[in-house]
Amino acid sequence: MYPREHFRIPLRDRVLELGPRTLILGVLNVTPDSFSDGGRYFKLADAVKRAWEIADEGADILELGGESTRPGSEGVTAEEEMRRIVPVLEGLRGSYPLPVSIDTSKEEVAQAALERGAAIINDVTSLNKSPGIGPLATRFGAALVLMHMRGRPSNMQLLPPSPDILAELEKWSVEAVARTRKLGVSSDKIILDPGIGFGKTVSQNLEILRNLNRLTKAGFPLLVGTSRKSFIGTLLNRPAGERIFGTAASVAVSIMYGAHIVRVHDVAAMRDVAAFMDALASERSEA
Repeated sequence: MYPREHFRIPLRDRVLELGPRTLILGVLNVTPDSFSDGGRYFKLADAVKRAWEIADEGADILELGGESTRPGSEGVTAEEEMRRIVPVLEGLRGSYPLPVSIDTSKEEVAQAALERGAAIINDVTSLNKSPGIGPLATRFGAALVLMHMRGRPSNMQLLPPSPDILAELEKWSVEAVARTRKLGVSSDKIILDPGIGFGKTVSQNLEILRNLNRLTKAGFPLLVGTSRKSFIGTLLNRPAGERIFGTAASVAVSIMYGAHIVRVHDVAAMRDVAAFMDALASERSEA
């Protein structure tokens, strides 16, 4: 187990304590075409019900997505993305106990979400597509997740493999943080995500997981999302709905090598995995 640096991420109405234990980010896709749960929560009542289930299962953060970023996917308009997420945000506003993250790379969508209480923006383009998200997040007191992606969702798995993915990630982390800081975002609002499955080969995804501790040297907390992804399916020959054990193994490895937050679909099961790994780390630190 690699020791995790501790961070405090101030949000609009609370502070996220990162490091003492692993935080669980529960995914809720309100899309018809996401690779894992597309269509299951496309209806408002189903989405709101699932959001409450995610809280009850022990998540620390809810992440709401209105546009699929699976390999090969084409984007949707900002209007369509807002049509999907805004009713859910309004249905949760006021009584929902978890901070809400919005998975978007569009400034208009980010603003609509922040105006309705969202506390985190998770941008798979790390503000390359919409740099205006940076000042918006600052104005609303929100945190930002910057993710590494090679290319775009529509072509990322068709690109030639990176000759040195770890060096590329280390270079990206420095540049993405510098660009975000120039937009006025304070360093205590930034979380990094190496983008498992976004323009990487199966072997590169494994290499990243084995070397997450190298990325923690950038001095920012790490969010890692491996849940049900295709590299697990390739390794184990399992469809998306049967990847819970592979996901559990990848979540355990992510925590072992320094992840502060894990992004998951199967919240209750991965809560147990995280609790076990955190206990293991605690026992080692006390030895």
